[in-house]
Amino acid sequence: MSPRKLDLARSRVLLSNDDGIHAPGLKLLERAMRRHAKEVWVVAPETEQSAASHSLTIRRPLRIRKLSARCFAVDGTPTDSVLLAVNRILKDRPPDLVLSGINRGGNLGEDVTYSGTIAAAMEGTLLGLPAIALSQMAEHGHPVKWATAEHFLPEVLKRLCGAGWPANVLINVNFPDVLARSVAGLSLTRQGRRKIGGALVEGRDPRGDPYYWVGPQRSEDRGRRGTDMAAVDRGEISITPLVMDFTHAPTLRALKGAFP
Repeated sequence: MSPRKLDLARSRVLLSNDDGIHAPGLKLLERAMRRHAKEVWVVAPETEQSAASHSLTIRRPLRIRKLSARCFAVDGTPTDSVLLAVNRILKDRPPDLVLSGINRGGNLGEDVTYSGTIAAAMEGTLLGLPAIALSQMAEHGHPVKWATAEHFLPEVLKRLCGAGWPANVLINVNFPDVLARSVAGLSLTRQGRRKIGGALVEGRDPRGDPYYWVGPQRSEDRGRRGTDMAAVDRGEISITPLVMDFTHAPTLRALKGAFP
């Protein structure tokens, strides 16, 4: 499939996230895009939906709350938000681009399978729209370096939209946890290995019943060259194309002998 290029200055852009409608990263993204895009719409979850993955609400009705002329909150997941934005709020004309973020914290390695930030971009991709997920790396307990993402966002989007990418691909961008002046460059990367949920905290509630709390500890492989994790560790902005087709072609060919 040939790449789809975009003229950002003439584009209708949809913004969403998983940190919620009032998240600082979303506000930053909205401010930035109003300077660079023709038309900006915001449709995001009412509350934080981190680690919601690509979940879709099907067991209860969803409600849309209008905050301003082009800003709406959805009482559901990031996937719900993008789906309702495209099929209801913007049904007169779909957006030219979906941007998800800017997430507080990185989305690297296997994070992409859990992340609501990635899921919003994934839903846009499944709906046939170019989509980019944006995340700002941050260390727990330390101020988030939002200025780094804000400074480099225009350049990253200009390069991506000018180059284009195929219809079955979404772009995952991670800004490193360094000051803007210390960013070492932009790096095209592949998905690394980082598994969340390594720490489980066990306790008992006031009734004496046991509970288990999934902690943030990750099992990480930071030594693999060319990965998203290696790039941000070097202070680089990581740009990773993710494909929506999960089929592993070599295994498919190999199994044909077992299933003639």
